[in-house]
Amino acid sequence: MQKISRRGFLKGALAATAMPLMATAKEDKQKNLKFIHITDSHMDLSDSDSVDAMRLMVEFVNENYKDLDFVCFGGDNFNNNAKGNKDALLFKEITDKLHCPTLHVRGNKESSPKPDDAIHMQEFQELFVKNKNLYVKGNNWAYEKNAYLFLGLDSAIDGANNGRYTKETIAFAKKMLDKGKPTIALNHHPYTNYWGGTEKKDIHKYVLNNTKEVQKELFGYKNLIATLSGHKHIDSVTKINGVTAIVTRGFIRPLDLDMYPMRYVELSGNKLSEKLIYTA
Repeated sequence: MQKISRRGFLKGALAATAMPLMATAKEDKQKNLKFIHITDSHMDLSDSDSVDAMRLMVEFVNENYKDLDFVCFGGDNFNNNAKGNKDALLFKEITDKLHCPTLHVRGNKESSPKPDDAIHMQEFQELFVKNKNLYVKGNNWAYEKNAYLFLGLDSAIDGANNGRYTKETIAFAKKMLDKGKPTIALNHHPYTNYWGGTEKKDIHKYVLNNTKEVQKELFGYKNLIATLSGHKHIDSVTKINGVTAIVTRGFIRPLDLDMYPMRYVELSGNKLSEKLIYTA
């Protein structure tokens, strides 16, 4: 990828970039939520552009989206292919510079570490999930903010690219949904073959393997407002039994030079608005 001066670029061009959706009336902060969803950034220490892209993201968000409640990262955040935890620590160092809290789930890259001494689930949790503001149960967590529940549901299978929800994950999600609060769920693997794939291996790799069971168990809850996924790198916003199922374009797939994609989401009551945004 061709390199440009990001510092000069940011000082000039970013002032004209898309700004957050603006409220048309005074809103009750206890019933509103604003966040950005970033997935599949695949930060790799062997690719300096991928590291620069994450730094660019932080500068862009801090400059243009100052009132976010949090930024959530949907898995395959870094390629987990460096010896030890160097890539994980750098990813954390960079994202910790965001002005707001960050929330993380793992993808297949974090669950299929190569080499063998790259981080595994325990260290992923130590680095990215150990937070006094999270309620953690097994591989899953819940975060309450402004009367909303935000769930981090682990869909990864150790050593595999495909994904599924364990019985424990489904039980955790149901327990949280039973609280009746408006809820958003974050995971890595999408729930449908939204891109219209025809090869069984492809569908098995990318669609949550027990999606029918999960849809039956979870998508009947009226307080489940939306889900956020990634993995396939292709953007999609659809409905599953009234739930807004969002799959955000992979951050690794820029639209053009330094135009890395993310999704900006606003919630007001049960009303959701969203748009794909870019760092340039």
